[in-house]
Amino acid sequence: MKAHRAPHSIQLTVAQLVVTEAFYAGILALPVQRSFTMNGAPDHLVIDMNGLAIIFVEEADVINAHPLLGSRFSMFPRGIGVTLHFEVKDIEGIRDAIMEEGLEVLYPLEIKPYGVKEMWCFDPDGYLIVLDEPLGVQK
Repeated sequence: MKAHRAPHSIQLTVAQLVVTEAFYAGILALPVQRSFTMNGAPDHLVIDMNGLAIIFVEEADVINAHPLLGSRFSMFPRGIGVTLHFEVKDIEGIRDAIMEEGLEVLYPLEIKPYGVKEMWCFDPDGYLIVLDEPLGVQK
C-alpha cells in the first residue's frame, strides 16, 4: 500500500529522519507525515503536495535495501543539483529559526520585484531550499 496519494514522487536520502522532520515540519511548518510501515520496511517521511510527494528515507535504510548505491553516497555529496521550492507563511520567523539552528543561508531574506519575500538556505542534509512568501500574506 502506498504511503501517499500523489501519482508522482521524489525520494531524497537523509542522515536522520528526526532531524529532517524537525526542519520541514517544525521550522518550515510543512505538512510532513511520518510513515506507518510494515515490519521490516524502512520508516520514512512524506510531504504530499497536490500530485507530487517528497519522500525522505534514511541513508542507512536505502543502502540496506540497495547495497549497490552505498559507494555512490560516498562519491557525491547529498543535495548536489537539487533545489526544493516552498511557499511558506511567516518567512521572518522561519529565517530566525534557521539562523538559531546555525543552518547555512545562501541568499538572505529579500523582497523581490516579482512580489515575494524570498530566501535561499540549505536543509540539514545539504539540499538547497528556496523559500518564498507572497507579499501581503497575513500571518
